[in-house]
Amino acid sequence: MTSVPPDAPEPDVDPGDGPRPPARSLRPGEGALVLAATPIGDAEDASPRLRRLLAEADVVAAEDTRRTRALAARLGVGVTGRVVSHHEHNESGRADDLLDVVARGGTVLVVTDAGMPTVSDPGFRVVQAAVAAGLPVTVAPGPSAVLAALALSGLPTDRFCFEGFLPRKAGDRARVLAALAAERRTIVLFEAPHRVADALDALVTAFGADRPAAVCRELTKTYEEVRRGPLAELAAWAHAGEVRGEVVLVVGGAPADGPREAADLVPEVLARVDAGERLKAAVAEVAEASGVAKRDLYAAALAARTP
Repeated sequence: MTSVPPDAPEPDVDPGDGPRPPARSLRPGEGALVLAATPIGDAEDASPRLRRLLAEADVVAAEDTRRTRALAARLGVGVTGRVVSHHEHNESGRADDLLDVVARGGTVLVVTDAGMPTVSDPGFRVVQAAVAAGLPVTVAPGPSAVLAALALSGLPTDRFCFEGFLPRKAGDRARVLAALAAERRTIVLFEAPHRVADALDALVTAFGADRPAAVCRELTKTYEEVRRGPLAELAAWAHAGEVRGEVVLVVGGAPADGPREAADLVPEVLARVDAGERLKAAVAEVAEASGVAKRDLYAAALAARTP
């Protein structure tokens, strides 16, 4: 028998005969909480592992049980385990029951209506509880609207951040975007179709009309559409007609051409004032986020408001 040094790298191929078992960090007979990504549009994107888990899991915790059963039917999978609802309104209360199944050696599959659980979808609280209890958690990766939109946007992908859904209220949205105005990484956002035009208007105000961006709509579905261009152009497009379907916004990062001038930030301050914020408070937050002197920004904003 040939001896192997203890620090030698692992071989790329298993030395044993026969097929390699599925990669899992779990011991045989050990229960697990499994987060599984579901198709974001095209059912053919479902992985073989997702199909197997739907068929074999002891419990399927679904954001919408009807949609999950419909997906299983499209995939030709018979769900043999118990299917329970698991959404934002009952996630905290449901966690103990799900983890009790895992503790007794069962498999709990967590799925949402589309994409990866925990990413702007239910799942985080039960994962947090499983980690705190020392119970196994694993993942069956797959479709992701965030990564699909980022890849299709034509914007830099080497560094990016995901900000989820923007706040619905104009003032809250303006504050969030003010904090992101100097962000150098590409920014990925989710948005409801009926709020896309307002969101793009707010992005124009916060980031400037010329900031490159993309609106990715109905990804992997029949009417998939990706529109790329400056924010102002995309805002005009959104106002020209009804935006439908699931939408992901991808926005280029702030240019690395030095600090912004106070005059550039005045529209952002005035938009926040129009939304109900006090001028001094708006100036203070925008100045802190952008690195512009508060005194200069306040003077510029006052000058802009003077008839």
